[in-house]
This record gives sequence, C-alpha cells and structure tokens, in this order.
Amino acid sequence: MKWLGINNNILETRPYLHQEYACQHINLMDMRALTLLPPGVDKAEWLASNTVSFFKHINLFSSALSEFCTPSTCPTACGPGDTVYVWTDDHGRKLKCSAPLYFDYAMSYIQDLLTDEEVFPTKAGSVFPTGFIFLVQKVFLLLFRTLAHIYWSHFRQTHALGLHAHLNTLFTHLTLFCRQHALLDAEDIEPLQDLILALGLQGGTYDKK
Repeated sequence: MKWLGINNNILETRPYLHQEYACQHINLMDMRALTLLPPGVDKAEWLASNTVSFFKHINLFSSALSEFCTPSTCPTACGPGDTVYVWTDDHGRKLKCSAPLYFDYAMSYIQDLLTDEEVFPTKAGSVFPTGFIFLVQKVFLLLFRTLAHIYWSHFRQTHALGLHAHLNTLFTHLTLFCRQHALLDAEDIEPLQDLILALGLQGGTYDKK
C-alpha cells in the first residue's frame, strides 16, 4: 500500500533527472529485445527466471547501500515526492515502518516465494500455480518500490560509489520488462514517471492483466 506523508529527502531534489546522470548506463544493448519472450519458451518459465534474476540483482544493489539506509536516516519507506510505502502484514494490518525494515520485509517475502516449490517450481514438468501472475506482479511492485526509494533517498550515495550507471541500467531493464509483460499499473510507476521520461522510456502502456 502507498500512503502520503513525510519523506526523507528534505531537499526535495531529484538529481537523477539531470541529463548528465540520466544518460549513463553500463552498456548499450537493446534492453527491449531482452524483455521479449523467446520463441518456444513457456511464458510462466520466462517470468519465473526473470523474477529470480531481478530479485538477485536488486537485492544485491540495495545491500551495497545498506549502511546509508538506517532507521535514523530513513524513518519512513519513501519514494519521490510525498510517497510513503506502508507494509501490510499477513493479518492485513498496515505497518508504517522505517525504510530498512520495510525493505527487509519485502526481500524476505520475495525470498520465501522464490524458494517455495509450490509457487516457483524448479523440477521439470512442474506446473505453476493458479494466480502465479498476480504473485509475480506483487514481487515486481516491491522491486520497483525498492528502486524508487534508492533514487529518491540514496542517489547521491549511489553516485558517490560510482553505481549510478548500474542503477539506471537496472531500472531501465525492470521498467521495460514490466511494460512488456503487464506487471505494473500506471499508478504503480507514477512516482518515477519523470525518470522514465528522462531515460527515454516513454511509450507503451502499463496495465496489469
């Protein structure tokens, strides 16, 4: 769930939109081509393998910034503007918590899904569960929110570590993959819509199926 409230970026600036940063990527490959379902590949298998890959990359990236994301520096899990993300637990209770706690919940939730053979089967001939696509959509929503928080609250540290080109590449790939496979709604991506435009990723629609 997304609430509006106090955010951690007290300067209300968006340096990631500056062209000198937005133009930087770690490669020039055709990201759109990477998102397409290869001929002869089962779509559920394609979504599953990419979900695992995106989770590993984004979890690793956020871990590199963990020393900067603490309960004192990030008392709320915020994104651009007044966006504040609130965790909903297994009982439907909404928990407004610090960013490190929110994203710990998120990564633990995703990890549990990925290691559940009933949800992400790894044995040949296994069948993906009914509603699999909805679980994948939730995973990508949480991954998108992780990147939104990094851009909004930790872009300066990301740049200082020389990781901004990696961040742009990761975000570009994630955004195009979600658009290609209808994993996020327009409302989900709205906090970083200005970045999507700055990166030249406009075009196409975001409508979950």
